[in-house]
Amino acid sequence: MRRTLLAAATVAAATGLAATAVGHGDDGPRPLRPDAKWTTVFTPPAGVSIEGLTADRRGNLFAPGRVTNAVCPVLQAGTGVVGSLPAPCNPAGLAFGPDGRLYIADSGRIMVLRPDERTPPTAEVYAEGVPGSNGVAFDVRGDLWVSDGGTGQGRVWRIGRDRAPVEMFRVQPMANDAQPGGVGRDVRGLPPGTITITETSRQASNTLGSQAIVANGLAFGRDGTLFVADTARGAIWRVFVDRRGRVLSRTGCDTTFTPNTLCLDNVLVQHPYLDGADGIVLDDRDNVFVTANERNAIAVVTQKGDAVELYRNPAGADRLRNAGPLEFPTSPVLIGKRLCTTNSDTPRRDNFPATAGEGPKINCVS
Repeated sequence: MRRTLLAAATVAAATGLAATAVGHGDDGPRPLRPDAKWTTVFTPPAGVSIEGLTADRRGNLFAPGRVTNAVCPVLQAGTGVVGSLPAPCNPAGLAFGPDGRLYIADSGRIMVLRPDERTPPTAEVYAEGVPGSNGVAFDVRGDLWVSDGGTGQGRVWRIGRDRAPVEMFRVQPMANDAQPGGVGRDVRGLPPGTITITETSRQASNTLGSQAIVANGLAFGRDGTLFVADTARGAIWRVFVDRRGRVLSRTGCDTTFTPNTLCLDNVLVQHPYLDGADGIVLDDRDNVFVTANERNAIAVVTQKGDAVELYRNPAGADRLRNAGPLEFPTSPVLIGKRLCTTNSDTPRRDNFPATAGEGPKINCVS
């Protein structure tokens, strides 16, 4: 497998090439050209999967590797291992903090290290008490915000200088287990196939693939507004936060949820293009680029709340969309106008089965 990524000079050169691929029209971002070229710029070592992705100020890309029952490497594209996470580990989102260190969400805690290719350090615990820690983002104060991902409860915490997580709000979960039997609905992502409905029950027989993640990727806009990717609904929530880190958006509209649960009018947009919304990144105009993992697609939400599909895998002769270039894309990064994303190659929905394509990788469009 290729284990190298673009050198910094190559990244800079390619940024200009992407200007027509990830460009803007009068009404916002334009879909990618039909012949847009995706280039695989990094594949992890055998047995290592990846999900999170971030870039430093020089445009170097970093991703934490996942290894079952072993130390997890922190990888820099084009360089190799620049740190590690002690086992057991299951890293997800990551971001550079104001201090230049790399903060990584990992199994209910936040780990931190300063990448070093010469002497790769072992990450230290920065904060604990964030179950399901998944998406991470820093606000203008330098506080770290963390989503709870796969727990399905929709919690978002803020961690200040005291390193103590404070639950700031919740995105409405799909099912409220505070009530007998639960309140809400269940979204299921099905693999390619036929849904069989019997005449006696009138119910679909294939009910695998339940999706409960409602608080996934996080990103702040230029004015401090926090955007949250809702995987289950295929939605982007918009949360207004003041400069002190206080949530201004309405909460408490549904008494069956906790009082700090966001009201539904905080949903900026919900759209089928966003099914499986995972990681998000904002451009310099506050357009929200979204990796729609279950559709093997990239979408963007404009400032006006319009959803635009930038790219989706073409269907093959077998009518499947699992052969790439996207293979369950998870975390997008913008380097200038160059768009890169990790692909974890999870066998789910449009990426089922995951036997086609290249496997886990980072690829960029130019």
